[in-house]
Amino acid sequence: MREVISTGNQLAAKAAVEAGAMFFGGYPITPSSEIMHESSDMLPAVGGTCIQMEDEIAGISAALGASMTGVKSFTATSGPGISLKAEQIGLGFIAEIPLVIINVMRGGPSTGLPTRVSQADIGQAQYPTHGDYASITLCAGSLTECYTETVRAFNLAETYMTPVFMLLDETIGHMHGKAEIPDLEEIQANNVTRATNYCEPADYLPYDAEMNKPAVLNPMFKGYKYHVTGLHHGPTGFPSEDAYQCEFNIERLVGKINTVHLENNGLDDLPDYEEVDLEDAEVCIIAYGSIALGAYEAVQKLRAEGIKAGLFRPIMIWPSPINRLEEIGAKFKDKILVTELNMGQYSREIERIIKRNDFTKLLKANGRPIAPAEMVAKVKEMM
Repeated sequence: MREVISTGNQLAAKAAVEAGAMFFGGYPITPSSEIMHESSDMLPAVGGTCIQMEDEIAGISAALGASMTGVKSFTATSGPGISLKAEQIGLGFIAEIPLVIINVMRGGPSTGLPTRVSQADIGQAQYPTHGDYASITLCAGSLTECYTETVRAFNLAETYMTPVFMLLDETIGHMHGKAEIPDLEEIQANNVTRATNYCEPADYLPYDAEMNKPAVLNPMFKGYKYHVTGLHHGPTGFPSEDAYQCEFNIERLVGKINTVHLENNGLDDLPDYEEVDLEDAEVCIIAYGSIALGAYEAVQKLRAEGIKAGLFRPIMIWPSPINRLEEIGAKFKDKILVTELNMGQYSREIERIIKRNDFTKLLKANGRPIAPAEMVAKVKEMM
């Protein structure tokens, strides 16, 4: 392990480069701008490219184009930037172009609270564009995870041939402190290499994929010819309106994420959530992102006062850890406190999963964090 002193944004940029990214395309926006700034130093040092385009739309378009050449690529922005990138995100989903999209969340809607913290893009990360698809979204809960989950995002993007969202928030993005991150050799040994179909160029069918399997897009400019389009397409990539083909396409795009996640109890071997003191707990706090840092302290304070509290922290927000949330709902009944910096976006997902709404919520959407003392007071009201 390495000890570093850094910010969350700097660690996300460092992770991208050490995960093998060679291209960044984007546009500065508070509170994510430091990711592009750091990338502009680090990428050229390893032979990569960082380019500031004229706007967010051009930034993600450049990143998608770089990815199609076989280069690991990423972009970074905040909620308003995601809104501008929405159409090209949809292209990434249907054309199956790997891309890591880092969103350092701030208050909204519209311009909102540019310099204040929020977790109001949780729903946006699930459905950032129109149409049917399934998205993958990771959420860092510490400085260390700003690094490790960004590396994971690249591995998932390359494995499932899809855009992957990496969520930070203003607090954790700008937080400055010590973090322990894996050694570079360990990271490089586990970096996923994009699949390639080594065949005769005339026989190459990039989208001839089985149900619940990703496409295999060989790097462009290497002799393999295929068509990339935002339209529904057949095995060659050329547009198709065949009813069976179109239905198959959508079922496969959704199934390669959701079905695999449920059948395998996860998309990879890394944890989709963290649990703290849940074994003997009488009340469960559910928190994610920077708010979970306060929840750790709240659990300690409550236990010091004789209240057996525990914490459940989702790391992979989408797809949700459905099986575990069902178990938590059954075990804790109405002794569940969900706390988040929005008006209840993930609370609605929990309600959907456990099929009840009798749990307590502690929500804030004014750009300020939720203090551990507020969580402690709310739990005491529940007991």
